[in-house]
Amino acid sequence: MNNLPSNIFSLARVIWDYHFLRQELTPADIILVLSSNDIRVADHAAEVFNKGLAPLIVFSGGIAHANDLLASGWSEPEARVLAGRAIECGLPADKILLEEKATNTGDNFDFTADLLAQRGINFSSAILVQKPFMLRRAYATGAKRWPGKKLTMTAQNVGLEEYLAKAGQPAGQILNIMIGDLQRIKLYPEKGFQIPQEIPDDVWRAYEQLVAQGYDRHIIR
Repeated sequence: MNNLPSNIFSLARVIWDYHFLRQELTPADIILVLSSNDIRVADHAAEVFNKGLAPLIVFSGGIAHANDLLASGWSEPEARVLAGRAIECGLPADKILLEEKATNTGDNFDFTADLLAQRGINFSSAILVQKPFMLRRAYATGAKRWPGKKLTMTAQNVGLEEYLAKAGQPAGQILNIMIGDLQRIKLYPEKGFQIPQEIPDDVWRAYEQLVAQGYDRHIIR
């Protein structure tokens, strides 16, 4: 539910638009679903796969974030939960691989690469499925971990207001996560976790104003 004050919502939308990489989908060798606490990611993954854009789909995600804003509340690995939902949406079970150990975005790429290598599956391109506001950080991480591979990002095509209305989480909690991810886009390249991404001045000003307003629960101190 969106109960954010109008001024806060306006700033949040600036950050949302920055995070949400909108790209045209083309055929790829695999689809990688970077699992999360948003079950709607599975709905979109099934829709993408059923367009015939790749022969195989990997769901990657373990049990993580038990004590933070990203906690799913599920007793099973995120990959298993999302794959189950995707099957309900018509995704063929025999086209799915599960990677159930990843606890962060870097793990998603590293452990998926290991899984595919173990099975003798070579790939040079991937469609990455995530939540709308985690697309840019997923891309920046994937480009670092899988250099030379063609990565295309996709998420359910919704605006911030519609997303918040159907999220099942407080709007403020999602906003805190969005802000924390923006900070990570700025800091993580220096740590070797991601490739650099330009952050426009208006986006960073929105970040600073929202942090000043107390939306700082997911930032790195």
